[in-house]
Amino acid sequence: MELRQLAYFVAVADEGGFARAAEALHVGQPAVSQQLRRLERELGVVLFDRTTRRVRLTAEGDRLLPEARAVLAAAERTRRLAAELAGAGSLRLGTSPAPGRRLPTLLAALAERAPELRVRLSTVKLADRLASVRSGVLDAALVRDVTDAPDLELLALWTEPVVVALPAGHPLTAHETVRLSHLGDLPVRLADPRANPPFHALVTAAFRAAGIDPPAGPPFTSLRETLADLAHAAPSWTPFYEVGPPPPMPGVAYRRLGSLVSTTYLAVRADPPPAAIRQLLAAARDIEGPSV
Repeated sequence: MELRQLAYFVAVADEGGFARAAEALHVGQPAVSQQLRRLERELGVVLFDRTTRRVRLTAEGDRLLPEARAVLAAAERTRRLAAELAGAGSLRLGTSPAPGRRLPTLLAALAERAPELRVRLSTVKLADRLASVRSGVLDAALVRDVTDAPDLELLALWTEPVVVALPAGHPLTAHETVRLSHLGDLPVRLADPRANPPFHALVTAAFRAAGIDPPAGPPFTSLRETLADLAHAAPSWTPFYEVGPPPPMPGVAYRRLGSLVSTTYLAVRADPPPAAIRQLLAAARDIEGPSV
């Protein structure tokens, strides 16, 4: 008896036929039929009544089906435990090219909690980070301002203020914090949404919530180029989140944007977290407090 044969047995019972089971399993129908015949010979019972119109469980098959499910569930638990034990000494963590200044602090707190844990960082684009967590290539990934990640769980780690850059002589620079409602008439420089979809969605949703629709300013290129142009062109502004101290730029002033924050999440598979992930979350609590 093989686990594969039990999986085929359960699939045929669930799908109600060999063809549909083969499609769900991504194998050929002859392979499913062949393995089920072998399983029936091994067990010494007929599992399905087969006709040209339908396939249904025999009384023997109906009684054996819960046992087959239990065996497969136990095998899956064994695989998960083995994977956790094998990865107990390592953590494969995905990050962005500009993860921010909190990552070194987090890693230092993790090293203090679990000095034997080896962290392997992978710097990849957002979509690749999420796909790698789903496939198991990464154990977890740091993502910013993502609100929806199918098949994954998003655990909030920390928030950071959103900063606005304004011409140094603009009247709004008299305040330490700027409200979105005060920026509605001033042209805004936003990056192409394809460059950072979650942050673009965060900012534009904040515009709608504040009841403003700022006119589009000149194109946003890189942050440094945009700031240099902002210092000398017609008045405009641009929002960004800090990944470090804002670059000093003559003619530009930085102010916090009131009521808007950028949130960093840990994206993980929607399974019970292995030991390495639990240690990482505990380290995040160490640096952020009990709310994490």
